[in-house]
Amino acid sequence: MRYRSLNEELKRIFGCKVYKISLSANMSCPNRDGTKGYGGCIFCNGSGDFSTVKKTSILKQIDESILRVEHKNRGGKYIAYFQSGTNTYASVQKLSAIFRKAISHPEVVALSIGTRPDCLPDNVIRLLERLNRIKPVWVELGLQTIHESTAKYINRGYSLQEYEIAVKKLKNAGITVVTHMIIGLPFETKEMIVQTSRYIGELGSDGIKYHLLHVLSDTKLCDEYKKGVFDVLSMDEYIEILGECIKVIPPNVVIHRLTGDGDKKKLVAPLWSGNKKNVLNRINEAFEREGIIQGALC
Repeated sequence: MRYRSLNEELKRIFGCKVYKISLSANMSCPNRDGTKGYGGCIFCNGSGDFSTVKKTSILKQIDESILRVEHKNRGGKYIAYFQSGTNTYASVQKLSAIFRKAISHPEVVALSIGTRPDCLPDNVIRLLERLNRIKPVWVELGLQTIHESTAKYINRGYSLQEYEIAVKKLKNAGITVVTHMIIGLPFETKEMIVQTSRYIGELGSDGIKYHLLHVLSDTKLCDEYKKGVFDVLSMDEYIEILGECIKVIPPNVVIHRLTGDGDKKKLVAPLWSGNKKNVLNRINEAFEREGIIQGALC
């Protein structure tokens, strides 16, 4: 089987290489400030490690990020990616100012917004719909799992129904939806993980990001891991489950990520994930053996 990768999709849409640059709008999360809960999801340390300095203006963040990565993206364009925090957790006026500033940059061809399904009121959906007429807008939703027992354990703080409603509203507004899921959450079997992947595709998400569960220091998940409450996946286990997840999604779904990499300074487990290049090589080798091929769809 063939699957559709993000790089191929970006080249198809924009006609050139496109690089994502992580930005910070300095937003909090309702699952950290007490609105929905405290402490956030148990795997999150709330640091926003991949974004630039929070007090820097949006345009300056973009310019500085481009300078850092332009040697990897000669002649290419950029996606403004608001990654850390819940990036629709503010007034619509504030969001409009931030997002319009980002898409005003001439090198930015699209806007990607990481947020929670329970932070997408109708007035924010309407704002995103207007912005989408200027440049493409993607909304990235951190579902992680469809299983309520796991969602409660990781302190996700919203229901599966809220995710379903958010996807429906975004799709009706013409917004591209990308869903994140985690492979290796405590107590989930391979069958449960594959069910999450199948559900995401069937519900109509345009893209999917597969993440390996990372145990990072200074998190509640790390405390649980050190107590021996759960174990992490081996590389072979992860690759096997990842392949099964890809087999059950519709062919039109774009795979934005095959694995993730946590901050190596804070990574507690699994330590094999610290060498992302090696992990991706092993994934590609295994997929080639299994006939799972990245490429244009027939």
